[in-house]
Amino acid sequence: MRRSRLTYFFLIITTILVGLLSRHIEGVPMFVGDILWGLMVYFIVRFLFIGKSIKWVTIVSLLFCYSIEFSQLYQAPWINSIRHTVVGGLILGETFFWGDMVFYTIGISAGILINVLLNKRPANRSGIS
Repeated sequence: MRRSRLTYFFLIITTILVGLLSRHIEGVPMFVGDILWGLMVYFIVRFLFIGKSIKWVTIVSLLFCYSIEFSQLYQAPWINSIRHTVVGGLILGETFFWGDMVFYTIGISAGILINVLLNKRPANRSGIS
């Protein structure tokens, strides 16, 4: 069951739930959400492009995350009105911060690690060929 879309779908949903939960637990640093956001983006890109290499998925994920972060430098009223909605704020963010790119990179790196570990697990654990 290597590179199963169902596996990545489960990972996407789990990451979203943990990310949303992290915003409601006192004492969890805000950067944890940024790490989870980068991780979620990696899983979404992997889900959509299941056959692509880890390198390709990593580059696309980083470019997407960095693009969203740099888009926060653009502060037109129309996009700010989207950013001030719950979904818009979660997807687009509101303020540019260089450190966020470090946190996205950490999240994507965690995605790579999970991807590699998933590829190493036996495809058939029951022992039946």
